[in-house]
Amino acid sequence: MPYINLKLVGKLTKDQKEKIAKEFSDTLLKVAGKPKEALYLVIDEVAGENWAKGDKFFG
Repeated sequence: MPYINLKLVGKLTKDQKEKIAKEFSDTLLKVAGKPKEALYLVIDEVAGENWAKGDKFFG
């Protein structure tokens, strides 16, 4: 049972999320032989004000 937790700054559309899920599931099937139905994908959309690189916040 593959589990992927993707975190990113900002918002995605439903269409973008569906495309990401398809790409991840296609890759796991092709590379690791894992059936698409076994994938769990969580997308965390984080506000820039809560995301920093070093001492610089994105928000």
